[in-house]
Amino acid sequence: MIIRSLLDTDLYKFTMMQVALHHFPAAQVEYRFKCRNEGVDLAPIAEEVSRQIKALCELRFAPEELEYLRSLRFIKSDFVDLLGLFKLDDRFVRVSSGPTYKNGLDITIKGPWLHTILFEIPVLAIVSEVYYRHAVSVPDFTTGRTRLAAKVKQFEAVEEDFRFSDYGTRRRFSYVWQEEVLRTLQQGLPGKFVGTSNVHFARQLGLTPLGTMSHEYLQACQAVGPRLRDSQSYAFGTWAREYRGDLGIALSDVYGMDAFLRDFDLFFCKLFDGVRHDSGDPFEWGDKLIAHYQKMRIDPRGKTMVFSDSLTPELAIRLFHYFKNRMGISFGIGTNLTNDLGYLALQNVIKMTRCNGQPVAKISDSPSKVMDDDPMYVNYLREVFQTPEKAGALSKKDSRS
Repeated sequence: MIIRSLLDTDLYKFTMMQVALHHFPAAQVEYRFKCRNEGVDLAPIAEEVSRQIKALCELRFAPEELEYLRSLRFIKSDFVDLLGLFKLDDRFVRVSSGPTYKNGLDITIKGPWLHTILFEIPVLAIVSEVYYRHAVSVPDFTTGRTRLAAKVKQFEAVEEDFRFSDYGTRRRFSYVWQEEVLRTLQQGLPGKFVGTSNVHFARQLGLTPLGTMSHEYLQACQAVGPRLRDSQSYAFGTWAREYRGDLGIALSDVYGMDAFLRDFDLFFCKLFDGVRHDSGDPFEWGDKLIAHYQKMRIDPRGKTMVFSDSLTPELAIRLFHYFKNRMGISFGIGTNLTNDLGYLALQNVIKMTRCNGQPVAKISDSPSKVMDDDPMYVNYLREVFQTPEKAGALSKKDSRS
């Protein structure tokens, strides 16, 4: 089995699931798989992916895992009680393959939000690991360890207040390799490597589990909230009511940074601890965020910006030096940590496409990240949130330091 525990997922799946339980228990959703790589044929792995998903659906939370979740102060007792009865159901997942699908593989997930939300991360991890089992007969872990050692040296040379975490579960080379990476970073960079989004490894290795919300939460609020224009504010308000000051990092790129800032008023600026970047030019984004806090007469040095978009050590270090002493900074590094062995890294995603029978979408500050299952709806979103078609910049500005 590739997935050995239902905790082998990102923390924000549980935090969003708890919101779904308490605020939107009847919501019905659909998700769609997409591989952003061109020319990669995933059809040969479809059968094994299906088998692994069926095995995933046999897992239950162990008593000690439930107690671990109960120990997190923002996880509520009734939610843990639900998880004690919880089991993923493969009736909600369809895996298809053939030449009619991009990259030869199609995965759709459809059912109650509360019962499907935990599929995304383990299914993506399954696709990734099955692909590499087929594509790489004898993995070159020596190259991976050499590259990882070089990263450790790069981070050792940065100032003491540099902090980063692992966000790489969904696109990892394998379960075993992610565990080795985390152990290496934990031993080699105490104080700088501060945690992981993976709840299973956080529990197993004594790391801090990290994460708040992802795009699907704000997308779902397009359907479960009030009028569309108010859905972003509604999402943040509902989140704050649920967590009462915990998990205070807002996500900024579902409608683009400018639309985010229009809704992120003085109330939310004070209410949330900071903001996460996940698309567009990170330098431009950070400058805008700092200027926004200053406009609200809030000292940005008391807030945190979290960078998590396609980070490498080099980019993270440049961003650290550029924003140091201007605002709190943290980094969530994914694929570059957990899938850097010299092979092509798959850029797989699973995104929510419908909620309660209506389309939902994100616009993003990177056009390549837009999921356009319903282009007319995406255009409508752009009009409602006043987001131009090519918002933001795609490149990371190497000239800045």
